[in-house]
Amino acid sequence: MAGAKNHDYHILPPSFWPLMGSMSALVMAFGAICWMHPDVMPAHGGSVFFAGLAGVLATMFFWWTDVVKEAHAGDHTPVVSLHLRYGMILFIASEVMFFVGWFWSFFDFSLFPTALEPINGLFPSKDIEVLNAFELPLLNTMILLCSGTTVTWAHHSLIHGNRDGLMKGLLATILLGALFSCIQAYEYAHAPFPFGETPYSSAFYMATGFHGFHVLVGTIFLIVCYVRAAKGHFTPRQHFGFEAAAWYWHFVDVVWLFLFAAIYVWGGWGAPVHGG
Repeated sequence: MAGAKNHDYHILPPSFWPLMGSMSALVMAFGAICWMHPDVMPAHGGSVFFAGLAGVLATMFFWWTDVVKEAHAGDHTPVVSLHLRYGMILFIASEVMFFVGWFWSFFDFSLFPTALEPINGLFPSKDIEVLNAFELPLLNTMILLCSGTTVTWAHHSLIHGNRDGLMKGLLATILLGALFSCIQAYEYAHAPFPFGETPYSSAFYMATGFHGFHVLVGTIFLIVCYVRAAKGHFTPRQHFGFEAAAWYWHFVDVVWLFLFAAIYVWGGWGAPVHGG
């Protein structure tokens, strides 16, 4: 029969969201540039930035809503599900390279400090007190490691049809993620050095700050999964949305371990400790 489907792929209907997302990202980037350069670019850059951000968030919400509807309609065949997994793997790989850039800058500053005139060849500079790696940073490390355990508990509960374990594991992970963010906010509020004053402070805040942003995104991702799990969207056989969230959360865990070891422990080794 002409036009009959004889393959396992899902042909998507025309969608407005790719165009909406692209235009919103452009507006957001333009607004950010105007906001950061008010002397060169037009005023109201902050308003333009948040308008673009609203468009990006709306695109994410409605586009992923369409993906959920496709899953319920049975359009996520085994081959489509496999390619969704490939897509998530590639996304996480791109995030890995994003953090490689921040680690690269930190190691470049620390291993070749003689090129940095303002700090007289020292990294951190002698007037900087670093944070004690074995106080709040170590506590946050334990929190994230525990959260990796709880999200794995939730995943195994889902696979074995244990709905109660799924809900409890997800809730515990969300609470641990929120606790991590609160502790990091407290740490920033009481840090002995401001952002942008030295190469050390810039590298520190950019690397740990972007990780904190990823924790917030991962927490929101898990909250969405919790709501969907409460509605009965996930089954032992079909739960890619949750699986993607779990992968992302484990990625956040691993990145923090490297941040803790490289920036908090090694990066502050030998420097005066704040409050010590």
